[in-house]
Amino acid sequence: ATSWALSGSMPGILYIVATPIANLEDITLRALGVLGEVDVIAAEDTRHTQILLRHHDIHTPLTSYHEHNEKTKAQELVSRLARDRNIALVSDAGTPAISDPGFRLVVQAIRAGIRIIPIPGASALTAVLSATGLPTDRFVFEGFLPAKKKQRRERLQTLRHETRTLIFYEAPHRVKDALDDIHELLGNREAVLAREVSKIHEEFLRGPVGKLVQTIGADDVRGEVTLIIGGSTGESQVDENVLKTEIRELKGKGLRVKEIAEVLGEKFGYPKKDIYRLALQGEKVSP
Repeated sequence: ATSWALSGSMPGILYIVATPIANLEDITLRALGVLGEVDVIAAEDTRHTQILLRHHDIHTPLTSYHEHNEKTKAQELVSRLARDRNIALVSDAGTPAISDPGFRLVVQAIRAGIRIIPIPGASALTAVLSATGLPTDRFVFEGFLPAKKKQRRERLQTLRHETRTLIFYEAPHRVKDALDDIHELLGNREAVLAREVSKIHEEFLRGPVGKLVQTIGADDVRGEVTLIIGGSTGESQVDENVLKTEIRELKGKGLRVKEIAEVLGEKFGYPKKDIYRLALQGEKVSP
């Protein structure tokens, strides 16, 4: 940490301020006080944050801080803090640095000996989790799943034995693909899809993953989405129809029943003897 005693001045404070997910009233009195008193607010999208500030009659200057300028802007903000400027960091919604820009700034501020004060408030993951009815005593937050199918499936594979409740953020145009992969790789677990939380069209869809896939159907999903998936119970929940489809595909590639059991057992964490049985049944009914 830097010795500020030698410079004759104390550095400013970096406030990490949680802002509303959507409803502009979902902000604490303390957060409003900080936003009104700091020297500058570093915002992910200054136009978006300006709406919040106007609503609460706050006139603090804004500067942009987002994923595309984070590397260079973080050092600039730390320099301001070193010159006795107080800065509030906000994201477009919820708590900064949680699947949002901010981590780099926090790390650099810590290295520079800057005091950091979190101002608690809204967070989509805890708001949704509290209303799911799924276990909340132990959970794991995975942020956004990878956009590309191969990487997404690889990530899900690493989570198939995770017993804690799983929390994901997802872009609306990728929700259907993500649910299909979850259904195939993690099984037909209990799940909740929450969209537009704290907005007029807030919606919670509850049920097994397969049911959610059917409920969404061909409809376009709109708004920010949070997915909560039940943890592993220790028993494979992979749909047998999925296994049968995989078995047919592998047979078409010339694999023997024993080889199929090895491949799919490893892929799905499913008992190899049960896959072997399914594969043999398929042979018996084949013409």
